[in-house]
Amino acid sequence: MKKLLSAFLIGGVFGVGIAVSGMINPAKVINFFDIAGTWDPSLAFVMGGAVIVAFVGFRIIFGTRSRPVLESSFSLPTRKDIDGTLLGGAAVFGIGWGIVGFCPGGAVPALGLLHAETVIFLAAMIAGMIVARMVQSRMTPANAPVG
Repeated sequence: MKKLLSAFLIGGVFGVGIAVSGMINPAKVINFFDIAGTWDPSLAFVMGGAVIVAFVGFRIIFGTRSRPVLESSFSLPTRKDIDGTLLGGAAVFGIGWGIVGFCPGGAVPALGLLHAETVIFLAAMIAGMIVARMVQSRMTPANAPVG
């Protein structure tokens, strides 16, 4: 129950931050990519602030704790290779973000605006995740580790 409550609270803080920064507005995100037109650099400041906070937070947590508060150990990625799946996923994410102006982190809080586009985006995103998992499970041998 504590894990669920902490995830809810952390997600809520993130959602409020995304909303306050204006990143739930797809036009604001799309304008960031429109360098020759109505360029809006505010996304760079939001992302830069997030990177700085995360960098400091990771240094503090990993420097002072041997494990998370609500888990027995840290769950860190072990793979360091860059493969086609990673590059393809990053490309699809970036292209979709640039076209639509939503990323998952901004779309979920944007549900509160009650726009049909947000619901359509999230439904398409979930469908894409399901299809990707189905394709990956068919391409991966039965005994091979995934990820």
